Amino acid sequence: MTPSLQLRALRGATTAEANTAEAIASAVAELVDALMLRNRLDGSRLLSVTFSVTADLDACFPAAVARRRQGWDAVALLDCQQMAVAGDLPRCIRLLAHAWLEPERIPDHPYLREASRLRPDRAHPASATSPSDHCTPEG
Repeated sequence: MTPSLQLRALRGATTAEANTAEAIASAVAELVDALMLRNRLDGSRLLSVTFSVTADLDACFPAAVARRRQGWDAVALLDCQQMAVAGDLPRCIRLLAHAWLEPERIPDHPYLREASRLRPDRAHPASATSPSDHCTPEG
């Protein structure tokens, strides 16, 4: 990219309403749309996206959904299973993206639907719910 851009890591998460290809595709599309819109990105400024899903989501690959997006031909995509933690949010899809952003742009990490509980500090007011933290000082 140009020297006026910085490589940044972006996070985000959402939940699927069910373990179906349609529900997963809908959740992934909404999450990726929010990531792209809130950070004013297009596919040419996106280097890679890794999706992780909880073990209860196995109806389709989130990366396969993202791969169909226009302008994403050169984006490296990967799926993996999220580490299982007791009490974790069910049907959760997380992402880690690497993108070129303007140095002055503050990254916007979209946490949507029930996943807004994972990072209430990053949830937009319309999607904010009560916080949930799955790490304790003992663990």
